[in-house]
Amino acid sequence: MYEYEIEGGFPIKGEITASGNKNAALPCIAATLLTDEPVILKNIPEIEDTGVMLNILQSFGAKAEKLKVNTWKIEAKDVESCVIPAELSKKIRASILFAGPMVARLGKAEMLPPGGDVIGRRRLDTHFIALEQLGAQVKVNGHFVFTANKLIGTDIFLDECSVTATENAVMAAVLAEGKTTITNAASEPHIQDLCNMLCAMGAKITGIGSNILYIDGVRKLHGCEFEIGPDYMEIGSYIGLAAATRGSVIIKGVKNLDMRPLKVGFAKLGISWMQDGETITVSSIQEMKTNADVGTKIPKIDDSPWPGFPPDLTSIMTVVATQVEGTVLIFEKMFESRMFFVDKLISMGAQITLCDPHRAVVSGPSPLHGDHLVSPDVRAGMAMVIAAMAARGTSRISNVYQIERGYEHLVERLQSLGGHIKRVNVD
Repeated sequence: MYEYEIEGGFPIKGEITASGNKNAALPCIAATLLTDEPVILKNIPEIEDTGVMLNILQSFGAKAEKLKVNTWKIEAKDVESCVIPAELSKKIRASILFAGPMVARLGKAEMLPPGGDVIGRRRLDTHFIALEQLGAQVKVNGHFVFTANKLIGTDIFLDECSVTATENAVMAAVLAEGKTTITNAASEPHIQDLCNMLCAMGAKITGIGSNILYIDGVRKLHGCEFEIGPDYMEIGSYIGLAAATRGSVIIKGVKNLDMRPLKVGFAKLGISWMQDGETITVSSIQEMKTNADVGTKIPKIDDSPWPGFPPDLTSIMTVVATQVEGTVLIFEKMFESRMFFVDKLISMGAQITLCDPHRAVVSGPSPLHGDHLVSPDVRAGMAMVIAAMAARGTSRISNVYQIERGYEHLVERLQSLGGHIKRVNVD
C-alpha cells in the first residue's frame, strides 16, 4: 500500500505521447472471446483495469501473451469456463462486458455484480433488456446468470444512451442470426474502436459513429490485428494539468476529431492549444478567464452523450476552474455522487458552491494549499492530483489504486514533466 506525496506550485513542462484509450481497450479485450483465432491488440495501456480484464480472460482458459510493451496476443480457442471469478468481477465495472460475447459464443455467462468507481447508482437494466431482446435469458439473484440457446437479430431501442450496454449489445448481435438495429446507441470513439475491430474480425456493422447501428449477423468471426486509438480523457487531463499549474505540454498521438468537444469546453475557461497533425501544444500563456455567454451570463460546462462534452472530464474541469478568473457552472448530469469530491477542494481553499449532487458553481482564481486527500474514483482522483500540483505546500493522496486504474505510469510521466510527485509507503 502506498500514497502519493505531491509538492505543489511547480509548472509542468515537457512532452508525452497519449496512451491507448482505456475505454476502448476494455471492450476490445472482451471481444477477443468472439473468435477461436488469435487476436493481436496494439496500444493497450498498462493500467490496473486492463490487467484485470486480461486476468478474467485467462480465468476462462484463454491465453494472453504480451508480445511487447502495449501489445498483446490473445487466443480464446480453449475456453473452459463461463464464470467470472468473484474477486475479479468486484474489481472492475467492465467485467459486465464479458456477458455479451460469452452468451454469443458459449451460450452462458455468470458473474457477481461488477465493481468500479463509486460515483452513484450505475444501473445495468439496459444491458439486460438488450440481451433479452436478442434472445438471452437473464436471472438476477445476488449474481447474474445469462443463458441463450440461440440469439436472433432484432430491433433494439436502448432506454438510455449507455456506452457499455451498447458495447454488450453489439458484441452479442454480431453472432446473432439475422439483422439487428440498435437505436439510441452510444457513439463515443471507444465504441467506434470496438465496432471497427469487430469489422476487422469479419463482422458486418454499418452506422459506426452514429446513434443507429445496423448489424448483419455472421456465423463466425476470425482473428485480426487492431490498434486502440488515443485516450482523449487522458489528453484532456494533461491539458487541464498544464493550465492549472501555469505550465506547458506537448502531447503526441492525438486524434483531431476526438478533441472537438474538449476544445469547446476548455475555451469556456479561456484555455486553448495549437494542433499540428497528431500533436497538440498547450502553451503556458493562456487567457485563463471565463468566457461569458451572450448577455454576460455565467458560462456552463455540462456533459452529454458523444459528441457532447465527456462526463469523465467534469471532475478535471472543476479543478481547472478554481484557477481561472471568473465564475462557471459545472453541471454533471449522469451520476449523483461524482461531484461530492469538491468538499476536498473546498478544504484546500477553492471557492465552490455545491448546489446539489449534479451542479457546482466555481469562482476563481483561488490559491490552493496542500491537504490530505482520498481518491474516490479514477477521474476525481486525477482531479485531486491536478489540484495538489497547483497548490502551495505538500499534499498526500491515498486510495491511489483508483487513479492508476485509468492512468498509465502516472507518477513516472508526471515526474518526466517536472512534477514533484512520488510514491510513499503507508505505515
